[in-house]
Amino acid sequence: MEKKNKRIVISIVLVIIILGIMIWTVIEECIEKQIPKETKAINYETQKTQTGEINKENNSDQEQSLVNEEEKIYPKEEIETSYKGYTVSAKLEIPAINLETYVLQKYSLQALNVTVTKFWGANANQIGNYCIAGHNFQNRNMFFDLKKLKIGDKLSIVDNEVGRVEYKIYDIYQVMPEDVSCLSQETDGKKEVTLITCTNDSTKRIIVKATEV
Repeated sequence: MEKKNKRIVISIVLVIIILGIMIWTVIEECIEKQIPKETKAINYETQKTQTGEINKENNSDQEQSLVNEEEKIYPKEEIETSYKGYTVSAKLEIPAINLETYVLQKYSLQALNVTVTKFWGANANQIGNYCIAGHNFQNRNMFFDLKKLKIGDKLSIVDNEVGRVEYKIYDIYQVMPEDVSCLSQETDGKKEVTLITCTNDSTKRIIVKATEV
């Protein structure tokens, strides 16, 4: 009887030990699986926080840029809204060559014979590339003297919405007629003006690029 009781006790102890080993193994596996998850969660939260800070800085820069743009005050001037039956986009003034002329809103061969016209791009004094085309004629309101301009010369665009905005010439070059890269609207958020006319022999185009002062 005593031997039987001892066997029962030993069996119970063995069962308890085996169960304890199994439970501890399961706990260790759970711990090992849990650590990477927690670490990943921490890394994700850190990355999210860092990304949030970066986005916050970028948003602040963009907001500051918009504030700076809104803070700019341009002199207001009234200009004619039509010229010889054509709608006027803006008024162009280039003191270095004594040019003062209206820029027509819509390009056409007929309009181009009247005065210079908007050819492509953004509207006058808006962010983007405001492209103006004109004949190389000796008329007082055409682009005959455009070739006399130099880098650093200034010009003004006046419209009834924004007002008078001053631009500074930063590049002058010639291209073949089929090269339209000067019309690109990628201005990095700035206001630009592009003046276009023909060379004397009409084989190339003279390009004058200016950006807001």
